Amino acid sequence: MTTGDVVLLIPGQGAQYPGMAVDRHRADPAFAADIDEFFALMGPRGAEIRTDWLAEHPVVPIDDASRAQPLLFALGYAHARSLMRGGVDPTVLIGHSVGELVAACLAEVFDLATAAAIMNARLSALADIADGGMVAVAASAATVEPFLVDGVVVGAVNAPMQTVVSGARAALDEVVAAMTAAGLVCFPVPALQPFHSPAAAGPAALFTAGIAGLPLHAPRRLIQSTVTAEVVTGAEARRPDFWAEQIAQPVVFWPAVDAVLSDPGLLGDGFVVVEAGEGKSLSSLVRRHKAMRSGRGSVLRPGELVHR
Repeated sequence: MTTGDVVLLIPGQGAQYPGMAVDRHRADPAFAADIDEFFALMGPRGAEIRTDWLAEHPVVPIDDASRAQPLLFALGYAHARSLMRGGVDPTVLIGHSVGELVAACLAEVFDLATAAAIMNARLSALADIADGGMVAVAASAATVEPFLVDGVVVGAVNAPMQTVVSGARAALDEVVAAMTAAGLVCFPVPALQPFHSPAAAGPAALFTAGIAGLPLHAPRRLIQSTVTAEVVTGAEARRPDFWAEQIAQPVVFWPAVDAVLSDPGLLGDGFVVVEAGEGKSLSSLVRRHKAMRSGRGSVLRPGELVHR
């Protein structure tokens, strides 16, 4: 049983890679059951996603949102459930992009069946999103902003010197070329669509309509939103547009993390941050926070936390 405060991070688009968690799915029946239940609840689409994920040669590339996002939801949920079975009781949940939907499910804003319906609606809404992508830049948002052109925006603030720009392909390529020429280091995020940009506004409206009427409840666990950088309120959690419009809004991951880790009234000394995922894309960012450098908190791998 883990004691002390735990901040649970849940990754989103960009954290996926071919074959992720396939070996654990084969070896861990409880982990596999959580994933398989979610895909079964999604119906025929879920079966296709599961087959592609487990296949050596998938039909649809994993970086496409139709594969990456439901898979990241299923794996984030299964990893979190494994931690909870091991005695971890998260104090705060912080989900990056689609990871915030996992946080909402863990906080009982909606159950897993509703989560599957939400994911189906999300994928249907994204079917006609414009071609584009996202690019990470080793610079502050303020440094990046002068290079932006219409339709290309700051899509995520992941750390003080880690910014993601997002937009339609031609304009995004133009921006990246200008930043590279100016000496900024840029590298692509594994995504084939321009999430968290104006190009996703239309799909966000369709997504809102697609989940209207689904049962939504006040969170029973604390969620620090990466849309607002504030705690998700009961009123927000019950609004379909709060969850749907997330795909068009920038991800303010670092401001959300900073608000949590800088609040001495929320987390006691010796708190732990752990990532519910296969990699460490989020936890590696959090290691840079002053609360970690001062020794007030620490970052652990999931296995280290459960056996602590």
